[in-house]
Amino acid sequence: MEILVAYDVSTETAEGQRRLRRVAKVCEAYGQRVQKSVFECIVNAVQLEEFKHKLQREMDPTEDSLRLYRLREPRERYLQVMGRQPVFDLREPLVL
Repeated sequence: MEILVAYDVSTETAEGQRRLRRVAKVCEAYGQRVQKSVFECIVNAVQLEEFKHKLQREMDPTEDSLRLYRLREPRERYLQVMGRQPVFDLREPLVL
């Protein structure tokens, strides 16, 4: 399944800045950054639960906000991108 992850981590303190970096690192392991605090991810049900667990460990629920949206499929029918495109398509094979 494809999900969209958006987060807002309070960075008023040094600990908040560290949390922001840790949340971003977790998201990078599961998907591609499409905006500063927005990631598109492709996961199965087990990976999604693991992903959510890791995110919850890194965030402070009293100061931070995290949202996960399941994208409707077929994605191309419901998504419009204006401006710069992502570096690569997560659904396509990656050739190095």
